[in-house]
Amino acid sequence: MSGELPAGVPGVDVPRLVDWMKGAVPDAGRITAIRVIAGGRSNLTYGITLEDGRRVVLRRPPLGHVLPTAHDMRREHRVMSALAAGTAVPVPEPLAFCADEGVIGAPFYLMDHVDGRVLRTLEDAADVPPGEARALGERLAEVLAEIHLVDVEAVGLADFGRPSGYMTRQLRRWGQQWERSQEAVLATGVSRDLPAYGRLVARLAERMPAEGPARLVHGDYRLDNALARLAPRPEIAAVVDWEMSTLGDPLADLGLTLLYWADAGDEERGSIPVGATATAAPGFLDRRGFAERYAEITGFDLSDLDFYVAFACFKLAVILEGIHARYLQNATVGEGFDKLGDSVPVLLDRAHHILDTRSPW
Repeated sequence: MSGELPAGVPGVDVPRLVDWMKGAVPDAGRITAIRVIAGGRSNLTYGITLEDGRRVVLRRPPLGHVLPTAHDMRREHRVMSALAAGTAVPVPEPLAFCADEGVIGAPFYLMDHVDGRVLRTLEDAADVPPGEARALGERLAEVLAEIHLVDVEAVGLADFGRPSGYMTRQLRRWGQQWERSQEAVLATGVSRDLPAYGRLVARLAERMPAEGPARLVHGDYRLDNALARLAPRPEIAAVVDWEMSTLGDPLADLGLTLLYWADAGDEERGSIPVGATATAAPGFLDRRGFAERYAEITGFDLSDLDFYVAFACFKLAVILEGIHARYLQNATVGEGFDKLGDSVPVLLDRAHHILDTRSPW
């Protein structure tokens, strides 16, 4: 190991990682650099450079307050392995999984680095010509459809979740996560009064759609959870961040993607500091166009799409409340966490508006 390599970075015991890699990835060689990759606000992602110039990526759960059933590294590694081996869904190649928390303090896995661009902001997309932006947006919709049309039996994921009662169970599960996050927030001495939350849970329970066939769902699908390439043609090089994947209702995925999606002229995106405002750049599909391209491929009925977008607001509010709790505990790594708690009431209000108007747009 190079003397210039730090003995530790937040969340990784580098000497123990080096020792583990000698057995798990024997051809990896010496680590010459390791850094936290900016962007993620949930699981932690690290870029590792090896002595032969090869790059790999490490993923581990966040530090501090971690919600039960969330941040399951084994599941994330399993679904990516299945997709890489048996489908055309673009994912990084998983290399090795470690369940031993004694190595770096938590389960983790390694995967190959994929060259590509993360398009998150308008500035990121400033050099993307409109025609290529449209092609990327269409391809992102097509890849989501490909994920939802995966034959889970054929790729060994038939037992990857409990699809029966998925949306009802999701409402209950995220409600439990909310309560745990509220307890964690209160433990820091902060009080939050959010009455819109309880009213939203009741409204979602009343509007629960009829259950359809279960599909593989990503759980957090959006442009900045993908790596894009423009040459030799616009494409999605890899979909990443599979930590919330399971079997369930595919329209829950679509609803969350549309919540993240910024249309040109959106004035309220700045109040939700997640998702990719890059989609407001010239050429990208708007939300309606994205949903229409998805429906063309899947043939799925989108008549209840307003419910799914409202549910996405609820889910994202719970996720951000959990991250806000970790921030108050001084257990986050990186920047941009200080304003996430302010987004929670905005999301709750937006969900009520969507249900009031019955419009997902």
